[in-house]
Amino acid sequence: MSNSSVSVFTRFARWAATVTGKPATFLTAVMIIVVWALLGPFFGFSDTWQLVINTGTTIITFLMVFLIQNTQNRDTEALQIKLDELIRSSKLARNAVLNLEEMDEEELDTIRQEYLDLAEHAREHLRKKKKKNDEDYSSN
Repeated sequence: MSNSSVSVFTRFARWAATVTGKPATFLTAVMIIVVWALLGPFFGFSDTWQLVINTGTTIITFLMVFLIQNTQNRDTEALQIKLDELIRSSKLARNAVLNLEEMDEEELDTIRQEYLDLAEHAREHLRKKKKKNDEDYSSN
């Protein structure tokens, strides 16, 4: 997909996620807080001095929630599409599980129970196999 077909917001969200996830950004944030704390005595630890950091961090947190959610939504959607493609391409897979994220809780619980039962059956098979191997080994 070319950059021209990607929205401005998506490009910005990707850029912001990349930049904010870097160690240098974290260190910059730490330095801002250190400078703010060091300026406390100069401003007499006033209400305005406290309001500056509270307002700044609140605004940044508020905006970051939306950027993080956007990034998470895109990543989840891409992962879901990749998983769907793997399921679709497997001859043994059940194509009914392609859109699990669209099902209600009851349907998901039913399918989940099927997989839990399959897992328990497989574990029981392994336990029986191990027990047989242990018996064979101890009889030698």
